[in-house]
Amino acid sequence: MTKDVIDAILGRRSVRSFKTDPVPRATMGRIIDAARWAPSAGNVQPWQFFVVYNDGKKQELAAAASNQTFVSQAPVVIVVCVKPEMCGARYRERGRKLYAIQDSAAAVQNILLSAFGYGLGSCWVGAFDETLVMEALELPSGTIPVALIPVGYPAEEPVPPARRPVEEIVQVLE
Repeated sequence: MTKDVIDAILGRRSVRSFKTDPVPRATMGRIIDAARWAPSAGNVQPWQFFVVYNDGKKQELAAAASNQTFVSQAPVVIVVCVKPEMCGARYRERGRKLYAIQDSAAAVQNILLSAFGYGLGSCWVGAFDETLVMEALELPSGTIPVALIPVGYPAEEPVPPARRPVEEIVQVLE
């Protein structure tokens, strides 16, 4: 059973502590399918997803992420990658530098929200050595890692973080 999208947006938290319970492969398949349905510029869909269950690979990813050990402690890590040339072929430099990143970020958000909807915790990890991740996963040339997302059943419920007031971030032009 999934949760209402607004509840998911407001309730989702970055989880960095996971139970050891395995995540069903069928659930992971549905989460990846949700990522696949993210919007992308010109419907190019420049992403590639690596679903990592292997403990050794997860340890390599944690090491690449400045030794953030919670990465390797999650039952699964999704590595979201992008192929910038797919966007560049259609949109040139703006596609390579901007649309490819925007598209992959939309896919990441779908992963985070759908994981929450299935009762799972996750965390968007962007602090990592790109070269080490590429080597750990033996990524093909032209495939760039954008995010590591550890996924599992949360061992704790993080406190909601503070948010800037709406008045501080919105300008209405009439």
